[in-house]
Amino acid sequence: MKERNEFLRSGEINRRTLMMGTAAGLAAATLPGKLFAADKPTLVTSIRSLSNPYHAVWKQGAEAYAASMGLEHVTLVSEGNSEKGIADIKAMLAKTGGNMVLNSDPNDTPDARPIVEACAKAGAFVLTQWNKPADLHPKDFNPNYVSHIEFDGIASGKQIAEILFKSIGGSGGIIALGGMISTTAAIERKKGLDQALAANPDIKLLDFQVANWKSTEAFDLTSNLLTRFGDEIKGIWAANDDMGTGALEALRAEGLAGKVPVVGIDGIKTAVDAVRSGEFACTITSDPFWQGGMGLSIGYNALMKKFDPTTEPPEHREFYGKVVLIEKANVEDYYKNNIDSKPTMDWNDLWGRVVGPIRV
Repeated sequence: MKERNEFLRSGEINRRTLMMGTAAGLAAATLPGKLFAADKPTLVTSIRSLSNPYHAVWKQGAEAYAASMGLEHVTLVSEGNSEKGIADIKAMLAKTGGNMVLNSDPNDTPDARPIVEACAKAGAFVLTQWNKPADLHPKDFNPNYVSHIEFDGIASGKQIAEILFKSIGGSGGIIALGGMISTTAAIERKKGLDQALAANPDIKLLDFQVANWKSTEAFDLTSNLLTRFGDEIKGIWAANDDMGTGALEALRAEGLAGKVPVVGIDGIKTAVDAVRSGEFACTITSDPFWQGGMGLSIGYNALMKKFDPTTEPPEHREFYGKVVLIEKANVEDYYKNNIDSKPTMDWNDLWGRVVGPIRV
C-alpha cells in the first residue's frame, strides 16, 4: 500500500503505512522525553507483528486517529513474544509517567492481566481486544480499564465453514488451519467449525493443523496435506486470512487454485482479491482500521472525561463488534468502497458497532 502524505482531520481515513520495525518497543523506551508533552497523552498501540497484513492495517487506523487529534502515536510490536510485549508496554508507562492511552491486542490470553494491572497502577487508560482471561473484567479496574472488544469467533468460524461446505456441494473432505490455540479467537473459531461439521455429516474433516496465524506455516502445512490427501481435499478452512493466503499459495503451486476453495477471516486485501478471482469462497472482516483507531478513541475519550466508564452499561465495557461478510455477491462493492477509495470514519461514534455483550 502506497504511503500518502496527508492526514485529514475531518475523519477521512488515509492509508499511510509508517513501518517502525520489530524493535519498536525498545525504541519507545529510548525516545527523547520532549516527545511526550506533559499536557498531552501519548497514544500507544500494542500488536503482534507488522508482517501480518491485518495488524499493518490496524496500525494505519491508529495513525489516522492520532493525526486527526494532533497527538503523538507509538506502535509497539511483540513479534509473538509475550514477555517482550509486556516489557515494552511497561517501558512506555515509565517513559510517559502513565500519561497515555493504550490499545492492545495481547499476544496471548494471559498477557492481558499484567498489561491491565500495569496500566491501572500507572494511571494510564487501556482498552484490550480479542484476548483476555474470562475472569478479567474492565469493571475490576475502574476507570482505567475502559473496555474490551471481541468479535464473535464462534459465529464467524461457523459461517465461513457453512459457505465452504456449500461451495463444494455439501459433501467431501476438507482440511482446516487454526491460529494460536491458546488465544480466544482461535479457540472460538474452531468451535464454530466444529458446530458446522456436526450439522453437516457429509463433510469430513481430514485434518486440523495449527499454523499460528502465519502464512508461511500454513503454506508448509497445506503442501504436506496436499501430498498426504491428494484429491480428497475439496476445500480449505482457515481461521484467518493470512493462513488462508498461505494455503492458497500452496494450491497455486499444484495448479489447484480456484478448484479447491478457501475461506478465511480478517478481510485483508489479498483475501479480498482472492474472493474477486474465485479462489476464496469468502472472508469476514472486523475492520482492523476501525479497531486501530477506535480502540484509541474510546480510551482517549475516557481519559478526557468525555464519558465515565464506571457509568457505562455492560455492553460498552465488554462487547462484540460488528463484522462484515465478503463473498462473491458483494465483493465488488466492498472493494470499491473500502480499497479503491478512501472510506470515512466517525471516530466520535464510540459505540456504533456494538453488537452486544460478550458471552459469559
